[in-house]
Amino acid sequence: MLDPLATLPEFIDLAIVGAGPHALTLVTHLLQKKKSMRGRFLVFDPSGTWMSRWHHQFAAFEIPHLRSPAVHQPDPDPHALRTFAAPRPSELFAPYDLPGTQLFRDFCHETIRRWQLEDRVYPAQVVRVEPICVGVASPAENRGRARFCLHLSNGHTIIARRVVIANGGAVPNLPDWVGQISTSYSPDRLLHSQQVDLRGLHLQGERVLIVGGGLTSGHLALGAIDRGAKVLLMSRRNVYDKLFDADPGWIGPKYLKDFWAEPDLHTRWQTIQQARNGGSMTPAVLSQLRRLARDGKMVFYEQCGVSDAKWSDRGWQVHCDNSTLHECIHHQNIDRIWVATGSQLDAQHHPLLQDVLNVYPIECVNGLPVIDEHLRWQGCELFIMGGLAALRVGPAARNLSGARAASDRIVPALTKSTIARAG
Repeated sequence: MLDPLATLPEFIDLAIVGAGPHALTLVTHLLQKKKSMRGRFLVFDPSGTWMSRWHHQFAAFEIPHLRSPAVHQPDPDPHALRTFAAPRPSELFAPYDLPGTQLFRDFCHETIRRWQLEDRVYPAQVVRVEPICVGVASPAENRGRARFCLHLSNGHTIIARRVVIANGGAVPNLPDWVGQISTSYSPDRLLHSQQVDLRGLHLQGERVLIVGGGLTSGHLALGAIDRGAKVLLMSRRNVYDKLFDADPGWIGPKYLKDFWAEPDLHTRWQTIQQARNGGSMTPAVLSQLRRLARDGKMVFYEQCGVSDAKWSDRGWQVHCDNSTLHECIHHQNIDRIWVATGSQLDAQHHPLLQDVLNVYPIECVNGLPVIDEHLRWQGCELFIMGGLAALRVGPAARNLSGARAASDRIVPALTKSTIARAG
């Protein structure tokens, strides 16, 4: 971590927003291609450390292992994690060598040490990215000369020649009924999944309603049951299992060849939705939950959604929109509601892209920006990683495999002057 009291430089060649797995993957790939970039970039994250939010979320949900195989990790060497895990084979889980959470954490720490990246994260949040235009005749001329002023949460600013947005950019998705609750309640009684931390919770004898049918719901359900709660899990469709959240064919050319050949970006967007197909659970997690349901420790409410909820001194009274289940859940007093309904990606509402949109308007398809093949914003040297880059990268853009795919596109534009100038 950089010392926040140290003088922040006035100018940096490359600013990377976010210090998660996408940023770490980009930096290792960048240094592999061009070692001289080491002192020319800074990473900005309020934690001041790499992978802070990722590690927190895995710990908060008590997730035992990743969903992605060991080949998907931040180091440019695809075999690096397997090599690191050689003395710890019990921490690679079947099938496909899924890394244990502690193993992956230790590997990332070693990757950071080996690439000498400990001092590259500046402890501040970027709150605004302001393009500084130079007033030249054409966007093509402007691209090579424009700059960005990054406004930081500590009141400082820094000028960057190029910016990569690698902080995900998704905002929690809350169903409409949450905003329509008319009764007051303690904030801890209704949480989005991102706010839940299982550690330290005492739930003995409580009823917890978890809304959503994805893997996050599954992990939260297991954690709540372990703490003595009875879980009611409600999903708008039947809960189903899938080993990966997107078919492995989307990682390589098997499916992506046709995806990239598709000129209609609205069709691409539809393909992304179909490939991810909403939330799913791994077979191992769902089989555990089905067994717990048979033991009476949880109940599945499938093809059902909350229509309204009201808090009283007896707890939550919840109505659902499935008439056959309405009475069944309405008469149950529920102590907590956890909403595991994912997050939304929309470049047009991303707080760091508002000034960029004003100066460099861009086409968006259902919230996803139409960026170039190097994941670069039209007209300037700003790059996008994660789910917002899905129209170019494909359905796995937000995954660890998507971090590598995005890096393969961005790094050439950062290291080859001909690509940088061509725009």
